[in-house]
Amino acid sequence: MSLVNLTLGQIAQLELNNPPMNLMSDAMLEAFEAALTTLEAAAPGDVRAVVVSSAAERAFSAGSDVKSFAKHAGAAGRAHHTRDEEVCARLAQLPMPTIAAIEANALGGGLEIALACDIRVASDNARLGLPEVRLGVTPGAGGTQRLPRAIGIARAKELALTGRIIDAHEAERIGLVTRVVPAGQAVAAATDIANEIAQRGPLAVREVKRLIDLSDELDLDAGLAAEIDASERVFSSADMLEGARAFLEKRPPSYRGE
Repeated sequence: MSLVNLTLGQIAQLELNNPPMNLMSDAMLEAFEAALTTLEAAAPGDVRAVVVSSAAERAFSAGSDVKSFAKHAGAAGRAHHTRDEEVCARLAQLPMPTIAAIEANALGGGLEIALACDIRVASDNARLGLPEVRLGVTPGAGGTQRLPRAIGIARAKELALTGRIIDAHEAERIGLVTRVVPAGQAVAAATDIANEIAQRGPLAVREVKRLIDLSDELDLDAGLAAEIDASERVFSSADMLEGARAFLEKRPPSYRGE
């Protein structure tokens, strides 16, 4: 049994498969890394969006296995913590958009996986949070960095410092997820968003994702300069010509990512 299932296509499906709770074991991290390597190499026209979901009914992912905490004590655990962080960083840095389809629990490292995605959709039975402080530990896969970027510093501090777990509707209200759907419909809703993205110019989509991510790092003038550079690149593409022709001919475009 593969602990991470990857199905390629214009909309790739990356499915966590370590039931019942999709705990992030070393073996699961290894499978996740292999899937990311494949996605990182995908051409713009081949994979245009990725839906990240769970094969387990009880959780998107409940994060780390508490039973493993003792063996990761002190300096001995640094390699594991680094690997956790790097997996989420690689997910966040994929060139194509990613949509998390959250059913049931997304806690600790599970929420950190979702935070590494560009868009988050949750079912109305989802529960989300960073409960690490309840166990006397800290978030270790980007939670303290990506949560405030998603919902603001004050709200992030309230959630991370209390370890409080919230429902999907509160998560939508504070901007942690963008959409709440009935239980069992998160993958379908995420795939609908992915389908919409896949119809757009894949080179332009990748540039837009990259530019928005850069907005956290650059001042306004530098960000605007990066936009101009991106515009020069996409206006040199066959996709740009196809998009303009399709608009003038009043037909759907046929983009190839070239």
